[in-house]
Amino acid sequence: MSTPADFDADQPAIVVENLQRSFGSLKAVDGVSFTINHGSVVGFVGANGAGKTTTMRIMATLDQPTAGSVKVGGHNVVHYPEKVRRLLGWMPDSFGTYDHMTVLEYLDFYARALGYQGAERVQRIEEVMNFTDLTPLADRLSNKMSKGQTQRLCLGRALLHDPKILILDEPAAGLDPKARVELKQLIRILAEEGKTILISSHILSELGEMCDSLLFIDKGRIVHHGDADSMTRGSLASAETLLNVQVIGPPAKLIEWALTAPLMEVVEETKRGAKLRLKSVDEAVIAGALKRMIADGLLVTDFHREERRLEDAFIDLLGQIDKGTFKSEATANESLSANSTPPPLP
Repeated sequence: MSTPADFDADQPAIVVENLQRSFGSLKAVDGVSFTINHGSVVGFVGANGAGKTTTMRIMATLDQPTAGSVKVGGHNVVHYPEKVRRLLGWMPDSFGTYDHMTVLEYLDFYARALGYQGAERVQRIEEVMNFTDLTPLADRLSNKMSKGQTQRLCLGRALLHDPKILILDEPAAGLDPKARVELKQLIRILAEEGKTILISSHILSELGEMCDSLLFIDKGRIVHHGDADSMTRGSLASAETLLNVQVIGPPAKLIEWALTAPLMEVVEETKRGAKLRLKSVDEAVIAGALKRMIADGLLVTDFHREERRLEDAFIDLLGQIDKGTFKSEATANESLSANSTPPPLP
């Protein structure tokens, strides 16, 4: 399918401004604002109930905001839902299938609903099935597949009309390691094709690998955005460095040295050395610690900084918020570069 006439490459892929959604007294989304530009992949991160799915459903024209606005490809999702649906591919965290309908019949049903006819419909279904590796499952009943196969079918449905923007809600949830790798490969290919992708997931390490930017939401509010390094090494990260050091000889000598070294603490002894905590992230201070070790006669065979896990950084961030010690960054609601493809809605 060619690029929709309603697609405007000069407009950001998604613009969210002061978005609010309440359910009675509950504010599920509370003043969310961000911009996603074309061609990027953005990870949407938050605990259960933080507001991710509600925000994504509003983007996909499946719910309406209480206040604020969302534009997809320059079109307001409330005023021009049909135009948005032509641009958007939506993959929910769970979706229904039909009894006695095969994979091929399922995709054919949705292709017809999207307006494909004749040879063009057959060709588009074949392209999607080949891309998602569903061709060998063409005759499999759609409600008799594994979780990974079902997720590929859901992605295939979202891709039928070749959307420019994709919104994927927890696509890796419940997948085994092999299925997660396969899904990640598909997302990388879509990103290389220039699609804009907004993807939510609880598997933060994989988001860090796949995404250009990460968007964090807590209790309905955006609390941080940036790349993975900005979480693990930036202003939200601890002002400490965890060092893994190995030496020739007994680890006790290294530990004895660390107990008297400035800014240094012993975390634990290891088989060939120790994990040490240096109360600084300054590169010069880290280099100076290694220099002093060698000057004091330690035979260092390995000295490296352990990267802080994204999961740990996220948990620390939530802890700061709960304690009231966290202040949202000034850039939290600034433009967020990202790519996503609009979900196909029947």
